[in-house]
Amino acid sequence: MNQTIPISSCCAQGACGTVTPTPAATTSSPVQRLTSALLLSGVAASSAEIFVWSGSDEHSWYVLLLAVLAIASGGRQTLRQGWHSLRNLNLDIHFLMSLAVLGAMAIGQWTEAAMVIFLFALAAQIESFSLEKAQRAISSLLTLAPEEALLQGPDQQWRMSAVASIQPGAIIRIRPGERIPLDGVVSSGSSTVNQAPITGESQPVSKQTGDSLYAGTINQLGTLECRVTSDRDHTTLARIIATIQEAQAQRAPMQRFIDRFARYYTPAVVGIAILLALVPPLLALQPWPTAIYNALVLLVVACPCALVISTPITIVSGLTVAARHGILIKGGVHLENGYRLQALAIDKTGTLTHGRLQLTDVIPLHPQPEATLLQTAAALESHSEHPLATAILEAWQKQENPLPLPAVSQFQALPGQGISAHIAGEAFFLGTPRWIKHRQIDLAAWTDTIHTLEQQAKTVVILASARQPLAILAASDTLRPEARHALQQLQQSGMQICMLSGDNQRTAQAIAAQCHIREVYAELLPEQKQQQIKQLSQRYACVGMVGDGINDAPALAQAHISFAMGKGTATALETADVALIQEDLGKLPLFLAISRASNRILRQNIALALLLKAAVLLLAMLGHATLWMAVFADVGASLLVIFNGLRLLRLRY
Repeated sequence: MNQTIPISSCCAQGACGTVTPTPAATTSSPVQRLTSALLLSGVAASSAEIFVWSGSDEHSWYVLLLAVLAIASGGRQTLRQGWHSLRNLNLDIHFLMSLAVLGAMAIGQWTEAAMVIFLFALAAQIESFSLEKAQRAISSLLTLAPEEALLQGPDQQWRMSAVASIQPGAIIRIRPGERIPLDGVVSSGSSTVNQAPITGESQPVSKQTGDSLYAGTINQLGTLECRVTSDRDHTTLARIIATIQEAQAQRAPMQRFIDRFARYYTPAVVGIAILLALVPPLLALQPWPTAIYNALVLLVVACPCALVISTPITIVSGLTVAARHGILIKGGVHLENGYRLQALAIDKTGTLTHGRLQLTDVIPLHPQPEATLLQTAAALESHSEHPLATAILEAWQKQENPLPLPAVSQFQALPGQGISAHIAGEAFFLGTPRWIKHRQIDLAAWTDTIHTLEQQAKTVVILASARQPLAILAASDTLRPEARHALQQLQQSGMQICMLSGDNQRTAQAIAAQCHIREVYAELLPEQKQQQIKQLSQRYACVGMVGDGINDAPALAQAHISFAMGKGTATALETADVALIQEDLGKLPLFLAISRASNRILRQNIALALLLKAAVLLLAMLGHATLWMAVFADVGASLLVIFNGLRLLRLRY
C-alpha cells in the first residue's frame, strides 16, 4: 500500500509541492529540528543587530562578518531552492526570498538581510513541524494492526506468524488486551471489543460466535478465535487508509481555484515589483536604493504561500477527524461540498431499517407462558429457511434461559401459507391468518388485533394447535435505533428528507411515519430511484442519497453526494462518495457538522491570509513597510492558517 500523503506546502518543502510523512518512530522533536546551522545563523544575525543598535557602523567589518555568517549558515537551503526555482522558471517563495535577500545585500542592508533569512528558515522549520502533525494523525493508522498473530497450524498447534502471510480462511487467536490483526468472524469465544479506532463507537461492543471483527480494534476481556475473512491489504483498516490517501490526492474546488489564482498572481506581482523598482528612480521620485528596497518588500509580502497552504491542511484535518468517527470520505470535494446539501434521499430496507425481520410481538391468546409459546414456534421453524423462521429462532435464542427445543416429526411446509408438524404426538400449525382460518380454526375474537398489527406493516402469523389458536406472532423489519433522532437533527438543520423504497406503499408509509418523513416514494425499481434523484435535483441545488444495496447504486451515482452503509454491498460502497463504517445514521449529522466546520475554517484561512497581506502590501506601496514586516506577513500568515486548520483535529462533535 502506498503510504505517501501529499500535502501542498510552500515554505516547508517547496511551493505547491508534496510532503512525504516521516514515520512516527523516527519523527524528531521541534528542538531537534533546530540544527546547529540554524542556531548559528540566529546567534550571528542577533549579534549583528545588537552591534548596530548599540551604535556600531552597519558596514564595519565585524558586523558584515556576522551578517555573512548568518546568511551562509541559515540561508543555504533557501538560496539553493531559489536558484533551482529560477532555473525552472518557478516563481515561488524561495525565489522571491532569495531575490529579496540578495537585493538587500546589494543595497547595503546586510543586517536586515541576515535577520530576514534566519527568520524565514526558522519559520519554515516550525511550519514543517505543524504540517507533519496532521500527517502523523493519518500515518498513525498504519500502526493500529499488529505485525504478528497467533495462527492455528494444520497440526492444530498455535504459532506466531507474520500477518502479511495469513490468508482468508485461517484461524487466529486474539488474547485479552491484544489488537485484532485482520478482519474476520468470531469462530469461538466471547469478549468485548473496543472498536473506537475503526468505527468511532465510544462503548465496547460485545462479540459472540458469528460476529464480525475489524483489524486494528482491541480485544478486552476474553480470548477470541477468529476465522480470517480478508488479507492484510484488504481489511477495513487498509481500505480506510487507502481511501484517505486517494482523497488527499484529489484537489477540492477551493484548492483548484487557489492554485489557478497563484499561477497568474505571482508573475503579476513580480512585474509590479520591477515597475516599482524602476519607475520612481527614472522619474526622479525616489533614489534607487529606496525604490529597490520597496520592490523587495513587495516581492516577499505578496507571495501567495499562505493562500496555497490554507486549503490542503484544512481538508487533511477534516478527512482525518471524520475517519476517527467512522466516516470514510473519498475526496476533499465531498467534504467541502457537504455543507451545501439541501435534500437527502434515504433508502428504507437496510438503511433506515436493519434489513432483516425481527420478532416484535408474541401475544398469548390463552393463559400460557410466552416462553413456552416461543419454544413451540421455534421448534416448528427450526426446519424452515424462511426469513420469518430466522426471526423467531433468534428471539428464542436471545431469551435469558431459552427452553430446549423438542423433537419435531411429520414436518410439512406450504410456501406462502405456513408450516405444520407434530410435537410429542400433537399437531401444531404456524402460518398466515388466512391459512389458519382455512383449517377451521376461529380467529374472529382477534381480528382487530391482527388488523392493527398489519396496519403497522408487520408480518403476522398464528400459532395454533389442532383445536384452537395459541398465539399471535408479528415480525417486521425494525427501524434502526438511531434513525429517528438522526433524521430529526437533519430536519432541524433545514434538510429536506425523503424516502425511496422498492417495498410496498403501506410498509414504506409505516416506517416513514415512525421517522416523521412526509415525502415517500415506494415500489420503485433501481432506475426509478435514479429518476427520482434527478427530479429532486431540479428542486434542490445539492441532493444526497443514502443506500446499501446493488439496487441503490444508480441512485447513489446520480446524487451530488452519496452515502453507503458500511456493511452494504461492494457495489454500493464502491459507488458512494462517503461510507458510514459503523452503519450508524447518526453519523450523517456528524458529517454535516465536520463539513461545515471545514468550510468555516477554509473561509477564515483565506480571509486571514488576504487581510494580513493586504495591510502590509498597502504599507509597501506607500514605502512604509520593511523586509521584517514582509517576512512576518508572509510566514506569519502561513503559520496562522496552518494552526487554524489543525484546530479541526481537536474539535469535539
